Amino acid sequence: QGKVEEALRAFEALVNQYPQSPRARYGKAQSEDDLAEKMRSNEMLQKAISTYDEVVSLPNVPSDLIKLSLKREADRQQFLGRMRGSLVTLQKLVQLFPSDTSFKNDLGVGYLLIGDNSNAKKVYEEVLSLAPNDGFAKVHYGFILKAENKIAESIPYLKEGLESGDPGTDDGRFYFHLGDALQRMGDKDAYKWYELGYQRGHFASVWQRSLYNVKGLKAQPWWTARETGYTELVKSLEKNWKLIRDEGLAVMDKKRSLFLPEDENLREKGDWSQFTLWQQGRKNENACKSVPKTCALLERFPEATGCRRGQIKYSIMHPGTHVWPHTGPTNCRLRMHLGLVIPKEGCRIRCAQENRSWEEGKVLIFDDSFEHEVWQDAEDYRLIFIVDVWHPELTAQQRRTLPAI
Repeated sequence: QGKVEEALRAFEALVNQYPQSPRARYGKAQSEDDLAEKMRSNEMLQKAISTYDEVVSLPNVPSDLIKLSLKREADRQQFLGRMRGSLVTLQKLVQLFPSDTSFKNDLGVGYLLIGDNSNAKKVYEEVLSLAPNDGFAKVHYGFILKAENKIAESIPYLKEGLESGDPGTDDGRFYFHLGDALQRMGDKDAYKWYELGYQRGHFASVWQRSLYNVKGLKAQPWWTARETGYTELVKSLEKNWKLIRDEGLAVMDKKRSLFLPEDENLREKGDWSQFTLWQQGRKNENACKSVPKTCALLERFPEATGCRRGQIKYSIMHPGTHVWPHTGPTNCRLRMHLGLVIPKEGCRIRCAQENRSWEEGKVLIFDDSFEHEVWQDAEDYRLIFIVDVWHPELTAQQRRTLPAI
């Protein structure tokens, strides 16, 4: 009946009367768990976690109750961001119930959450040796292979896992990575999977496949300065483009090491490096010492410097570079490209179904949550300045509270 406080008092009385009763203890944990949600109290949730743990240490606990307690304990630990504690709980479950593959699957996720892909991979190999048709293990195993850049190997696991329809497989990330893997292999089936991901509600459209979105924002691949409402920023970038260019060139000449290779595995081939001034709304003070006038210019535009879902950076791309078709992570930003050093021909960018080229001193604006691809087949390097801005339709409250990406 939603009387959580009364339930907790009743279960506490039962625990006092029957300290060895696992069901009374489990009821107390559940009540604390519900109360924590009602009060939004992490302290109360920690109590619930401890009580779930106590259930398991009692004598003669039915195995179903052990499973329920440990599973919920692990889940609540993850909710609090205690990933390593959750991992210990999941390991305990797997030790107690070695033939239950669902616990092994959860343990694999636990390893993935702390970035330990190699242990996660071992767990899923074990599951697939016991249950070769386990769809959950397949999609996660495929996901890990893709992260290891074993593109061709990842495809059958992702595909069969999604086709299984098993619980936990219908996730946008798996459609995203299967489509991406197929695209990299030159397989047009990619778009069938993107279409299916869209139909299942994971993507805003076949072309717009970001996964961290705010619903209802205007969605189009290419934007004009007027449409964004950020005309002052665009004017300022275009007016001062030579200053921005010259400071960037000085950094390139003196300290090439400040330009770091692109590290998101987006290149098929070539040489593409970046020099970042703001990341997730945080200024890189050291970097700005090398380009002080450029940073001073940007300080006037909080839509860019305060965009916690974007970056501000120089980007240099050398001849012979191709960037795979890809989509950014969120629809909450737009991306401005200011041309600084642009070869006469051979450089182009496609966003959705339209190709464009850069011009020195001009700003291109696109929504990078739409699929885009880049070719650099010129004789010399291409240098641009990238400025991410909040999507203009986000409210001030959303800009303040959306978590960084």
